[in-house]
Amino acid sequence: MQGAVPGSPGADPNRPRRTEVGERIDELQAQGDVSMTGSTTAQLLAFPKNRIRAAALAPSEGPANLCASFATARQDPQSVFWLKENAELLNILECTGTPVRGGALAPYADYYDTVERRMSFFRPYYRFILSICLDLEDLGHSTANKGEALAHWVKAQGLPEGELSDLQRAEARRLLARRGVHIEQPGLDDRLRGFTEQSHHFALPNKKIGYELTHIVFYLSEYGRRDPGLSRAALRSLEYLGLVSFLDQDADLLAEVAIALAYAGAEVPQVWQDWLDCQLNSFEVTEGGFAGQQDDYHTYFVGNWWQGVSRGSGFSRSLPPGATLLSKPLGDGVLRSLSGALFEAQPQRFADWDVAKRRLQDRLPPAQMAVLEQAEVSSKDFGAFYALFARSDSSGSVRQGGCP
Repeated sequence: MQGAVPGSPGADPNRPRRTEVGERIDELQAQGDVSMTGSTTAQLLAFPKNRIRAAALAPSEGPANLCASFATARQDPQSVFWLKENAELLNILECTGTPVRGGALAPYADYYDTVERRMSFFRPYYRFILSICLDLEDLGHSTANKGEALAHWVKAQGLPEGELSDLQRAEARRLLARRGVHIEQPGLDDRLRGFTEQSHHFALPNKKIGYELTHIVFYLSEYGRRDPGLSRAALRSLEYLGLVSFLDQDADLLAEVAIALAYAGAEVPQVWQDWLDCQLNSFEVTEGGFAGQQDDYHTYFVGNWWQGVSRGSGFSRSLPPGATLLSKPLGDGVLRSLSGALFEAQPQRFADWDVAKRRLQDRLPPAQMAVLEQAEVSSKDFGAFYALFARSDSSGSVRQGGCP
């Protein structure tokens, strides 16, 4: 809901989003700005004429258009979606060392000038607000150092103590530490590391814990500034998560896995790197096409973040000014079909990967089989991953009539 005030029921960034047309119609009717005539519907359904592939965009001379679009043209500054988008953008610019010259950060001037009032009023979103403030300062927007005062205020108000999630506690700890403010979180690192080492969980499709794993690595590594000290089991967890993401052709999560592996000093499979490059270059960019609907900005962000980490060239293409719509290339992976085939079959018929591969060739379309074979090539431990993914071990199965 564009324009929703943080803290209101309509401002949950994780809520299911309606289609672009349905959401825009609801918005217009709620505002009383339009009666839904046939011509209005036709206008909403019209395809934009100004789409361009990301690979065809002009080389960027800096993130000025990017910042202007997300700071002023996409979301209302009072919306939690504005906070989320801009906190993510500025964090990527800061942690990749992207040069920000001239007045590229000028669109954030009013926000920075009023950040104290925003923090005081919108306390549930203190992590977003503090992150934006710190990144603006570290990117050179101001030398006022408001971030240090805000960090002390956050600690004094006990805001991190209101976090139930260890992941959010870790984020709060990192943000405060950026201005020398330290909080005690007994046992936090041990719990986080213990979570990262449960490799069998990451061999199954579960995006929620997948993003939690990558963010734990981001926080432990200070976004690439230090060795996170991951164990072999944690690195295996990242590899398994990457394989699931590749099978799903999920460029968003796979890019985060690649970044986390790079921060840990581990190798990222070339198959994954090549596919991520292709996905980013195939993005469709529509000038003026964003009208509050859900788009794929986050996948675009993390794809460029990965390029910044791997090549030092994130956001190397210049976006058009205004409310730009970002759309990832269409295409499904093999994950759903593979899971369906394994579920419908007798478990032992697909327990061994070499046997399963031959049988799956008769069940999966050639394009999906190609994705599966690419995933196999990308990992020397694919067989071990598949054994967990297939869930064919009867010793770990729930028996009919109840648990063993």
